[in-house]
Amino acid sequence: MPILFRRYGIWVVAILVSGVLPLIFKSSFSISLFSQMGISIIFALSYNMLLGQGGMLSFGHAVYLGLGGFLAMHGLEKIGGGVLPLPLELLPLVGGMAGILAGVLFGWLSTDRAGTTFALISLGIGELIAASALMLPSFFGGEEGIASNRMVQLTLTGFKFGKSIEVYYLIACWMLLSVALMYLLTKTPLGRVANAVRDNPERAAFIGYNPRHVRTIQFTLAAFFAGLAGGLFAINYEIITAETVGAQTSGSVLMMTYIGGVGHFFGPIMGAVLVILMQQSLAGITHAWLLYFGLLFVMMVLWAPNGMAGLIMLHEPVWRAGLLKRLLPAYLTTLLPLLVMFAGIMLLVEINYHLSLSINPDEPLALFGIAFNARSPLAWALAIVLAAVGFFFFRKASRRVNESWNEVTQAMKGGR
Repeated sequence: MPILFRRYGIWVVAILVSGVLPLIFKSSFSISLFSQMGISIIFALSYNMLLGQGGMLSFGHAVYLGLGGFLAMHGLEKIGGGVLPLPLELLPLVGGMAGILAGVLFGWLSTDRAGTTFALISLGIGELIAASALMLPSFFGGEEGIASNRMVQLTLTGFKFGKSIEVYYLIACWMLLSVALMYLLTKTPLGRVANAVRDNPERAAFIGYNPRHVRTIQFTLAAFFAGLAGGLFAINYEIITAETVGAQTSGSVLMMTYIGGVGHFFGPIMGAVLVILMQQSLAGITHAWLLYFGLLFVMMVLWAPNGMAGLIMLHEPVWRAGLLKRLLPAYLTTLLPLLVMFAGIMLLVEINYHLSLSINPDEPLALFGIAFNARSPLAWALAIVLAAVGFFFFRKASRRVNESWNEVTQAMKGGR
């Protein structure tokens, strides 16, 4: 029983969490948030198949999400009109097929080389499709996009999918199935060879594998899951526009994957959840949410290049050795000056945004329930002092963290 739980426990927990969450958080905002997270998890994991497992840095992965979404939207119109006898629950497969077709075509063109060359080709393909979205209104719908109604007669479950909770459970089912399939792919010979081609394509070619063929297959499978996510996107929003295939969507999935951690399978899942949560929560609080999002990304690149998953796995051997409690005091000591520094930076950002974007800059700026004049020298001085003091003590506290890590490392080597 313990062996089975260790092997399958995480999947049981994932199913339970996916089923129970909307029963706890019942608001329409929460259901919509969970649906977006489910779609983004599939999308981010499909991108990780390129970057994390295949070593292919793509700047145009939104192409496959968007093409899958557009084709699924056309399929939804055909289903609603009685032309296409396909249950709505299987509509995401239409998006997946669009991803496969585009993945075979663009994958073969771009996977001859990896690295910078592949990244530039992916960027060019992304811009090409984004421009075509406005030039081919018969398929992409022009600037207005394409809209349709997901409430159709033909379904497998009997649901009409008029309620957001029904759509969420459809997305959750496809998410769990997609996550399981992408995880199993990492355990197949293809997944192992994709890692080999990522790490050393010359040696992989020497033992008989064609790096271009391997990259193309991996690319096509990643495009399939991205297209499947696009099909779910079409069902969830009932509208899709040219922005879906644009550079902003490609940049978002790159950030999701990198912030979560490309070196671990569950990293993109964490990144997708965090980014969607930030987008939906911060966007309603501050106009500067994109700036905070960018700061988070820069901080992860500079100080945690392995992402959140890398930070967690870094502490696994410490936790197993029972030495994690030795690190906690240093972490807690670092947390306070970090919060003070962030408060100062945030105050500076909000003051500048208020003065530049507000209709009447002389109106009081409310932050944390406190209203003050953004033009006041006292507000500027307080923000600068908080940022400077927090930074000073954060640098001192970070030395203690390094010392604690050295002590823990020596204790683990010595078996204490």
